[in-house]
Amino acid sequence: MLPKMDGGAPKPSRSRITVAYKMKLGFSFVLMCILVPGQPLPHANIHNLSFKNMDFGMNLYRKISSYHDENIIFSPLSVSTSFAALSMASYGVTYDEILKGLSLEKLLQADQPDLIPKLFQMLYGNITQNGTMIVDQGMSLFVRRNFSIEKTFEEQMKLYFNSDVKRVDFEDTQRSMRLINDYVKNKTGGKVTEMISSLDPLTQLMMINTFYFQGGWEMPFNANQTHKAPFYIDNYNIPQVPMMYKEDKFETMEDAHLGAKVLKLPYLEGVSMLILLPNKGVDYSSIEDEITAKMFLGWIKKLRKMKVEIKIPKFKMEESYSLNNILPELGFNSIFTHTANLTGLSKDDGLQVSEVLHKAVIEVDETGTTAAAATTIGIIPYSLPRTFIVNRPFFFFIYHEDTKALLFMGRVINPTKN
Repeated sequence: MLPKMDGGAPKPSRSRITVAYKMKLGFSFVLMCILVPGQPLPHANIHNLSFKNMDFGMNLYRKISSYHDENIIFSPLSVSTSFAALSMASYGVTYDEILKGLSLEKLLQADQPDLIPKLFQMLYGNITQNGTMIVDQGMSLFVRRNFSIEKTFEEQMKLYFNSDVKRVDFEDTQRSMRLINDYVKNKTGGKVTEMISSLDPLTQLMMINTFYFQGGWEMPFNANQTHKAPFYIDNYNIPQVPMMYKEDKFETMEDAHLGAKVLKLPYLEGVSMLILLPNKGVDYSSIEDEITAKMFLGWIKKLRKMKVEIKIPKFKMEESYSLNNILPELGFNSIFTHTANLTGLSKDDGLQVSEVLHKAVIEVDETGTTAAAATTIGIIPYSLPRTFIVNRPFFFFIYHEDTKALLFMGRVINPTKN
């Protein structure tokens, strides 16, 4: 099973999503990361990376969902970025497996050995170039004082991921855990308060990746119109949940083949949430097995703006997963064994990944900053609003509109379970 931890929920204000990610290498090696803006790259290349990362995210989602029938929230971009950084230290089979597992092997070019980290650097630069959206990402290496890191790897981490290197005394486990948890708490706006609860005193290096996004709705909901309504988890579990309500012009479409409807809820500054709602009588598990990046982009292209009456539950979740149990099923094999080749990181023998912990937090409520003007393409008569009532299990996707980068995805089975 995938271990999961409950955590404190964020204070209600805007819609927030936070993710923190930890990788532990061998009996004496741990790792964490944080990303920063780079220079714009031609969109064709960025879109290529986003498309491949989306497919990786869908594959990883299916593996996670196969372990339980509960809520899910994770960041495909956070996971893939961490392994992209690790690929710079990998060689041979380990390197090949990382890129294949991330679905990035076809992006390689013989004359550009650093293309993959460059693409990630510039994707993040494009996502954050506006400067007004609250996005904080980065990478940091916590290293034992006498642990030797290859200079080339350290320079690449700084160049492509703006990574900090912090020397710590891992033998002082309590102080080290406090330092690392304080760092993660600070980088995630206080949403992830305990990234690690135990620490091997033989740890040599830890790489931390955090990704924090806070966005106000472009069209906020009126809290006075939120009311209790039934949410049909199944025929026997029907809790009353706070249901947000709004009638306005939204982009929506219907996928008849899949048996589901799609609704786009825009945040300010070029990020949106896409809700995929199975039709009544359609089992969500049959839908999640079919979702692909190509299908996702098809939904976006077919969205049409119209007057819609929507009802969506407020929800907040904090989930934590040990991904080292399932990443080998996606092709990440040698990196978790004694055959791992991480000599680009250090010449020390016996380094391998022993733990991959991914933690994410999401809160969705009524509020935002200011409402923005909307266009009026494909509006149906105001007197005949369509309805989009999210009162049963659904999927959600948070994506950057310009690059189509999938930042977060998940499903809500029970909105009352934090």
